[in-house]
Amino acid sequence: MIDKIKDFSRYKKQTIMVFVDCIMLIGILFASYSIRFDYLYFPKDDTLRLILAAPIIGIPIFAKLGLYQQVVRHIDLKALWSIVQAVTLYAIVWGLVGFFSQADFAKERGFDVGIVPRSVIVINWLLTIFIIGGTRVIARFVLNYEFKNKEDSFNIKRSRVLIYGAGAAGVKLTLALKNSAEFHPVGFIDDNKDLQGSTVSSLNVFSVNDIEELINKFKVNEILIAIPSASRSDRFSIIDKLERYPVSVRTLPGLTELAQGKVKIDDLLQVSIKDLLGRKSVEPNEGLLGKNITNKTVVVTGAGGSIGSELCRQIVLLKPKALVLYEINELALYAIDKELTNINTHYSFDIYPILGSVNNKKRLKNLFQRFDVDTVYHSAAYKHVPMVEFNTTEGVENNIFGTLNCAIAAIDAGVKTFVLISTDKAVRPTNTMGATKRAAELILQALSAKQNYTTFTMVRFGNVLGSSGSVIPLFKKQIIEGGPITVTDKNIIRYFMTVTEAVELLIQAGAMGTGGDVFVLDMGKPVHIQNLAEKMIQLSGLKLKDKLNPNGDIEIKYTGLRAGEKLYEELLIGDNVSQTANPLIMRAKEDKLGWDKLNLLLQNLKDVNDSDDHEKLRDLLIKIVPAFKPQGEISDIFYKNKS
Repeated sequence: MIDKIKDFSRYKKQTIMVFVDCIMLIGILFASYSIRFDYLYFPKDDTLRLILAAPIIGIPIFAKLGLYQQVVRHIDLKALWSIVQAVTLYAIVWGLVGFFSQADFAKERGFDVGIVPRSVIVINWLLTIFIIGGTRVIARFVLNYEFKNKEDSFNIKRSRVLIYGAGAAGVKLTLALKNSAEFHPVGFIDDNKDLQGSTVSSLNVFSVNDIEELINKFKVNEILIAIPSASRSDRFSIIDKLERYPVSVRTLPGLTELAQGKVKIDDLLQVSIKDLLGRKSVEPNEGLLGKNITNKTVVVTGAGGSIGSELCRQIVLLKPKALVLYEINELALYAIDKELTNINTHYSFDIYPILGSVNNKKRLKNLFQRFDVDTVYHSAAYKHVPMVEFNTTEGVENNIFGTLNCAIAAIDAGVKTFVLISTDKAVRPTNTMGATKRAAELILQALSAKQNYTTFTMVRFGNVLGSSGSVIPLFKKQIIEGGPITVTDKNIIRYFMTVTEAVELLIQAGAMGTGGDVFVLDMGKPVHIQNLAEKMIQLSGLKLKDKLNPNGDIEIKYTGLRAGEKLYEELLIGDNVSQTANPLIMRAKEDKLGWDKLNLLLQNLKDVNDSDDHEKLRDLLIKIVPAFKPQGEISDIFYKNKS
């Protein structure tokens, strides 16, 4: 019977609740009068009409105060308080109606004219709270009991979890999970010795040293971290303790969202990879963030890319006078324009989506002049090392001459600030992409020395988490598919930073520039890619499959370094570096080329690039960037097919 009711539509369930409440309201009033007169009371005439009118008075009040919107199986204290409020209002209104309609009854019984016995009003109020609220509480327990029995009978497996953190957030999380069909909390873990051994929200609190025993005793599948106030370094320390255990570790995005049922568990990798970096964040300088953006016209080239799109998101929040999105990819431009337009509903400035290439000199010059641009963030570039290595001429055209075109157009249009997004691969490059980005830096340094109106600044940083071509989304996909995870070399290391933090620092660094500056972001400690892969496997609750553990879940496969790839990246060419106001931003002083000499080399490079002479192209790149040490032979795909 209960199963059939549970299958009813929401409307049918509400209809049943209304019908039952009608019967109970009438019955409660019969009982109230009987209790008052101390005998089984059968009313007549006006009193009977007043009793039968109870549902007409009560049901609309109950509906208005949300009693029929509540899900009975999840009724809590807040819902019970709503019942008390609704019943109180109903009892008062019913009493007032009785006050004006019960004159005859009152006279007959010797009461003051027009007054329903006050004791009947009070008894009605108490009984209604008890019965209306009580029936819902009983229904909650019955339904939950049935739900649990059904779950057990069909072997629906709930994930048995430990909650790390027995504070307020942990308690809220526990309450949300106890009504979940997916999780079954079995205990707390907390580093606070005062809490260890106590009981919180009906669950025991244990030490981190008890985890292994608890995993075996309770068959724990997962550990949920519920310490929202923890710093990133503290979270790193917690995750470092947990990664040795064969359980999945999750950090949930928001307790409020979880309680509202908005969080869906559809991915093993709930731990954010940024928590594996252990970096300490530094509060941004608000003055620097807004210096080149607030009330200014800003252009972002490559606006649809990973860095460009995040730049646009942060720029919108800094309230520019206008934001121009310059992008060659129509779909990417459409996506970022649509996203920013939704954000911009709270502000009052224009966003202009402009399709165009950085190789279109005329369009760039017209764009900068027409919009009277103040600041340019030049993010447009080909950044994927193997792709540029197999398409060298296009990489040179876009990364070197595209930057030159933007810079000359900025000077001609009187742009005040020009910021180049550079890369750690520009330092002692071993690939064409790195060489082209270093050449782009040299162009801006030379132009900065040649004129003093446009301030050219370069900001250099390493890998951005989640960006196109990043190993993180690749590893996630490979783990979900059952492996193997592909790593190029056991010894390969990389610097990582979240895209939000990188762009925040990039904007601040750009505001510090005085002309020709190269700023380097502190990327923290380098990460061994092999270790990162192993951690991601372990934190997914899976085991590494190798020679020592042939029955593991996920194998790591080594594929060898790709064309132009280095084992490790650097951020500085030399040791001449100074600190800035932000400890995560350093100013580097590096060798430059004069404009006259560089311009001649660039003219030759342009001719050679147009003629597809790849050997001369590489020789000229080495002349422009003497630190360029190509790892292998020329690999441009057109050159290879030609030869």
